[in-house]
Amino acid sequence: MSRCYTQITLADRRRLQQLMTAKVSINEMARLLGRHRSTIYREINRNTFHDRELPDYDGYYSTLANDLARERRCRLRKLRRHPDLREEIISQLKARWSPEQIAGRLVSDGISLVRVCKETIYRFIYNKEDYGLGLYEYLPEARRKRRPLRSRKPRDGAFPSTHRISKRPDIVGQRLQFGHWEGDLLIFERPFGEANITSLVERKSRYLVLIKNPSRHSGPIMGRATGLLRAPPRLAGVAIGVLPAQGHRRSRERLVDCGDVDHRYSAGERRGLGTPVRRAARHLV
Repeated sequence: MSRCYTQITLADRRRLQQLMTAKVSINEMARLLGRHRSTIYREINRNTFHDRELPDYDGYYSTLANDLARERRCRLRKLRRHPDLREEIISQLKARWSPEQIAGRLVSDGISLVRVCKETIYRFIYNKEDYGLGLYEYLPEARRKRRPLRSRKPRDGAFPSTHRISKRPDIVGQRLQFGHWEGDLLIFERPFGEANITSLVERKSRYLVLIKNPSRHSGPIMGRATGLLRAPPRLAGVAIGVLPAQGHRRSRERLVDCGDVDHRYSAGERRGLGTPVRRAARHLV
């Protein structure tokens, strides 16, 4: 039996009908089909045909069972049952709204009484039936295939644990005070040249500063970023949180001197930074 579950196919149902006609036991059916016996029980109970007027025709028929299963899956999908909601979500996706923003606004603005979570929208974008709409192109990263959840595992960095963003004070983490910054580096593909952009976001106001860098050398990049943060124009800098790229040891030491440093690939802890940076990146290439 496979460790990875897959939906029962029409070929499996035809084989199951033959085994039921031969009156094979449930355990033997599960072994021959490579399924768990509970899967066989559930398939028979859900998709057996029943006729009140002609009970003699009751039974399990592979083609009819496959149609019943397909109809049930379509019926349970919210965006199939509510076409107006489906069109509204498509319109907002084309307006470059993220699934997280759409799910929140549908409730807060009272656009729809039906609650739709971000996972429902992602599944709608990437399912086989609606993939032809090309809605993935309107997502911030425009991935053709959805990346599995928790596929990016955290790695140990070269920064001390005392300077991790996860250790920052509550007043910074909850965005209660103005003057706390987060930084990141936008590196483009090689055909676009060596230029890159440093992004600095003030956590409370979401004020975004973009610095164009002519090369990928970490020294000049960190020099311009730290110089701006030490004397920001008309803005008071209190603390700095930096999301580092790979660089030499001297730049890492300068980062630690400036403020807190994020360990790599911890997107959940820098949720506020991703949205403004991704929006800005759409207009840079």
